[in-house]
Amino acid sequence: MSQGHNDHHDPGWIRKYVFSVDHKVIGIQYSVTALLFLFFGFTLIMLMRFQLAYPAAAWDTNPPPGFLKALWGGFGNWIGRGLMPEGVMAPEFYNSLGVMHGTIMIFLGVVPLSVGGFGNYVMPLQIGAPDMAFPKINMMSYWVYFIGGVVMLASFFCPGGVANSGWTAYPPLSVVSQPAIEGFPFWFTGQTMWILGMVFLITSSLLGSINFIVTIIQMRAPGLSLFRMPVFVWAQLVTSFLLLLAFPPLEAAAVLQLMDRVAGTSFFLPSGLVVSGEAVAVSGGGNPLLWQHLFWFLAHPEVYVLILPGIGIVAEIIACNTRKPLWGFRTMVYSMMFLGFMSFIVWAHHMYMTGMGTTISAFFQMTTMIISVPSVIILTCLLLSLWGASIRFNTPMLFALSFLPMFAIGGLTGLPLGLATSDIYLHDTYYVIGHFHYVVAPGTIFAMFAGIYHWYPKATGRQLSELFGKMHFWGSFIAINLTFMPMFFAGMAGMLRRGYDPTYYEYIQSVQSMNVMSSWGAWLLGLAQIPFIINFFASIFAGKKVESDNPWQATTLEWATPTPPPHGNFVTEPRVYRDAYEYSNPERPDDDFWPQFVEPEKS
Repeated sequence: MSQGHNDHHDPGWIRKYVFSVDHKVIGIQYSVTALLFLFFGFTLIMLMRFQLAYPAAAWDTNPPPGFLKALWGGFGNWIGRGLMPEGVMAPEFYNSLGVMHGTIMIFLGVVPLSVGGFGNYVMPLQIGAPDMAFPKINMMSYWVYFIGGVVMLASFFCPGGVANSGWTAYPPLSVVSQPAIEGFPFWFTGQTMWILGMVFLITSSLLGSINFIVTIIQMRAPGLSLFRMPVFVWAQLVTSFLLLLAFPPLEAAAVLQLMDRVAGTSFFLPSGLVVSGEAVAVSGGGNPLLWQHLFWFLAHPEVYVLILPGIGIVAEIIACNTRKPLWGFRTMVYSMMFLGFMSFIVWAHHMYMTGMGTTISAFFQMTTMIISVPSVIILTCLLLSLWGASIRFNTPMLFALSFLPMFAIGGLTGLPLGLATSDIYLHDTYYVIGHFHYVVAPGTIFAMFAGIYHWYPKATGRQLSELFGKMHFWGSFIAINLTFMPMFFAGMAGMLRRGYDPTYYEYIQSVQSMNVMSSWGAWLLGLAQIPFIINFFASIFAGKKVESDNPWQATTLEWATPTPPPHGNFVTEPRVYRDAYEYSNPERPDDDFWPQFVEPEKS
């Protein structure tokens, strides 16, 4: 690109930082918004964990500490808006918290952070592009996401309360619950606002995925062939294809469910439906299982939408801090592609309990076992990359290393759920909660933290504090295992995942101590984020300034830009001369890395 690319008039503060078309500003917008949503979603689970550890029915035998009870009464009553009479949580409110926690953390938090945040900021830099292929569509994808989030949160102010039919929104409950209230618009109910918000969020992801695919395929720097691209770019490419192919069926299903709620159709409502002793006045003929198929056809690829960007981040950090090329780079890339393909033919392992037949169950059992193979291959490649390395144990590396065993625990505990026989026993128990959260919380979210610590110097020109970073890591690592490990044992004891008062059932009262342990772990996890919050904001103004544009001495193209990168990213058009991870080269006695952007004759 020419120097003249950067010569343009000042667009003004609003155009530059609010309605920006610069991929870096949009990436920061996604990141900050997603982190705020993650914080809010985390506060919701704090209320749920209080109810599980100290259900009001058992306060005489197991009273909560006074300061927790005060917080519970204040924040809980404020957000519950009448659904916590005399400090006692109503079952409907507990269900609503579960719906909004799951939805916010996945659709408003982790996916926008990993794809919209890291993908938008880092990917164009790593391929040497001046911006995304369609900058205005990129801006639109963020604002559609933002509107979807606002619509979701607006459901807290609906007169009938927040959506309460589960984060999977299974009909017929999701269609017949919370009917329109007289005196309010027909769409102003929590469940309807939830499904409207989902339509916006899906649209945002579709716009972003098309943009990512075109950018990666068409806008790579000269010399950057496909197999010279970093693992992170490959992860974003596969993720974008998953979003592009899996989200349209769910968007269609969401529109159909919306029509069932507000227009009297019955795409998902069967004939002869009776609710509270009265026949539902609909034409019927719909199939509730159709929604489950359409939902899980998205929601299982969605698991890899959550995890693949995390794998890409971890790969970048491990290569940089071991000062070695990644072991089995091409094997990792092929495994990610195979993982993406297989993710579309395993969805019905979530539906063994629907009575779909032994033949179909056997097929989905087989594909579920097969899809575990590429995940094991990727983890093996990352572990072998550590062999014989002189590792730099900085904060991003600690988070990246912790990702490996945490994701492995999540994957291994998922195997019994992929088998129809064992799933009958474990289905809808806290074992499922423990499995999924080991994949997403200490797995994906730890990878996101690693990425923040790794690329923060490039985005701000300042380093995050290592002291606060290691306090954040060790506090989070201990607390997160304290939170989720007991769930496996509670689940195997039969504790149901959506029960709001575990002491109600005599057969699981013996594992109530595990609920208390998980809850205290969750509260400690919240406290462990305080060093991160202080570190993140204080370092913007007072952090140590980076001494070069490449403080980690990495090889990939994002470190060839000025710090922070200007509009257009590169002063001159970059050119790539070698593979992504050329570390520890014996031909460089003065240094241990060959940047992709350094010409051989000038090295």
